Amino acid sequence: MSEQAIGTNNTIETKEIRNLLKKQKKKMRLSLTVCAHCSLCAESCFMYMSHDKNPQYMPSHKFINSIGILYRKRGKVSRSSLEEMRDIVWKKCVLCMRCYCPFGINIPNMIAFARSICRSQGIYPPYDEEPGDSLPSFSREAVRKQ
Repeated sequence: MSEQAIGTNNTIETKEIRNLLKKQKKKMRLSLTVCAHCSLCAESCFMYMSHDKNPQYMPSHKFINSIGILYRKRGKVSRSSLEEMRDIVWKKCVLCMRCYCPFGINIPNMIAFARSICRSQGIYPPYDEEPGDSLPSFSREAVRKQ
C-alpha cells in the first residue's frame, strides 16, 4: 500500500500512517467533531498574535489542516501533502502548550501527533536552517544574538 512519491525515490507508507491513525482514532474524531471553529484558541497563541493575527497561525487551523486532513483521507496522502503539513506543524507552531480550547481539545497533543506521523515518513524540517527562521522578526533577532 505504498505510494511512490513523484520525482523522488521516497515512498509514503500509507499502511504505517493508517496504523498510527488507528491508535488515536477516537481522540481525533472527537476533537474534530467538537471543534466549533470559534477561534478562541487563537488568542492564547503567541505565533498567531505575533504574525498580525494571520489565520494560518491559529491553533485550530493548524490542527484541522494536519490531523483533519490525515483523518479524512484515512492516511492516504501524498508526500507533498505531508510536506505541507510539516510546514504547518513545525514552522507555524512551536508546541509551547499555551493553546487553550474552551471545549477541551488538546491541540498541542494533536499537533505533536501530526509531527510524529510526518516523522514516521522521514518528513521533518531541515536542521541546517538558521535558528528561528519561522519566528516573528523580533524573536528571530533575539535568537541570533544568543
